Amino acid sequence: MNSSRFLPCSFLALSLLASSVMAAVSQQEADQLGTKLTPLGAEKEGSADGKIPAYDGGLPTNAAPISNGFLSDPFASDQPEFTITAQNAEQYKDKLTPGQLAMFKRYASTYKMPVFKTRRTANAPDAIYAIAKRSAVQTQSIDGGNGLSNFADTHYYAFPIPKNGVEVVWNHITRYRGGNAKRLLAQASPQTNGSFTAVKFEDQVAYPDSMPDLSKDQGSNLLLLFRQEVTAPARLAGNVTLVHETLDQVKEPRMAWVYNAGQRRVRRAPQVAYDGPGTASDGLRTSDNFDMYNGAPDRYDWKLVGKQELYIPYNSYRLESNKLKYSDILKAGHINQDLARYELHRVWHVVATLKAGERHIYAKRDLFFDEDSWQAAEADHYDGRGQLWRVGEGHAIQHYGQQASIYAVETLYDLTAGRYVANGMRNEEKRGIEYGGTASFADFTPAALRQSGVR
Repeated sequence: MNSSRFLPCSFLALSLLASSVMAAVSQQEADQLGTKLTPLGAEKEGSADGKIPAYDGGLPTNAAPISNGFLSDPFASDQPEFTITAQNAEQYKDKLTPGQLAMFKRYASTYKMPVFKTRRTANAPDAIYAIAKRSAVQTQSIDGGNGLSNFADTHYYAFPIPKNGVEVVWNHITRYRGGNAKRLLAQASPQTNGSFTAVKFEDQVAYPDSMPDLSKDQGSNLLLLFRQEVTAPARLAGNVTLVHETLDQVKEPRMAWVYNAGQRRVRRAPQVAYDGPGTASDGLRTSDNFDMYNGAPDRYDWKLVGKQELYIPYNSYRLESNKLKYSDILKAGHINQDLARYELHRVWHVVATLKAGERHIYAKRDLFFDEDSWQAAEADHYDGRGQLWRVGEGHAIQHYGQQASIYAVETLYDLTAGRYVANGMRNEEKRGIEYGGTASFADFTPAALRQSGVR
């Protein structure tokens, strides 16, 4: 990328050339969190031209009504300031990713990006801010960044003042997502003509510090626990996936199991990682495409390129609306871009290059992380020939009630196949995300999977 696209040097940019994984930052650096920087490490100041405003604390918890878990749009009256199309994309190319530019070429007559006023809505609870500041001075990366140490008592935002690319990635992996949660959701992989069958899931995520029956020793190397059951269509219903996500993935890699309802058997599932096929995705996403990127970072070298300004999906509340049907969102080639919202934000750009001797269907990944939330916004994926293959977009919303940044929908476009997968939709479900409460470790064990089957 042209170097003119990147922001001028700041005190953060001085560290971008660091080639080795760094330990925790000094207390003096950490004291800039909440003062010169936001509590999570973003630049408080707006851009020089004023298009990106100064940070004012994000959305209040009562920003708009919440009904049965569904968020209302705090910015429903906003209108696009302009729309980027294939005809004018060249004018904005300095603030677009290669993947976005490729989408304009692939779908020249239908793909567009409505651009709205930038609103820096992301925030987190004060308790999480305190944890992030503690993480900054105590968390250390091990084995070249493949795992974390001195992190078990914090669990959030491992490196709010990152020194290299893998630390930025860990911030995405360890970001606050609202705590324990249950959700109903749908995934679809439309055919080239737009027809689709929705696959329905019920999933649950829980954290060790909210499990009374989990001992300190048992939880010392756990980041989170996740289980997901397929509820529709009937041919897949009852299949369950269980994941124990670890902090030190060198010492103890991710542990995963699947329960096959037809066979009534629980099996270890090493394929639920890296480029193993994503559940019921018709081969259009990998396991580590979920949440834009997840899992152990050990197969890639991570280069921190710098910060830049990009038009990214943001405050995508229209895509969260329970007044929509999935057919309103899912169209041929890509989702209905009339429902999308893009804003100009600063992002961290990280390039992942496959290490020699390692295997993955993506030889390179370009990832772009929102500076305010550390959540991945854009992800370009390249094949072994160096060709841009798949383009990911995370349509972000701030769950103001829970003070957590999440996705209304994740999309991954296959430029070769002309198809895509859309994951995380909730619009037609009977309730939105349910947060809170304690969880039982006993519900997240392989022995518990068989009782989860519905067939």
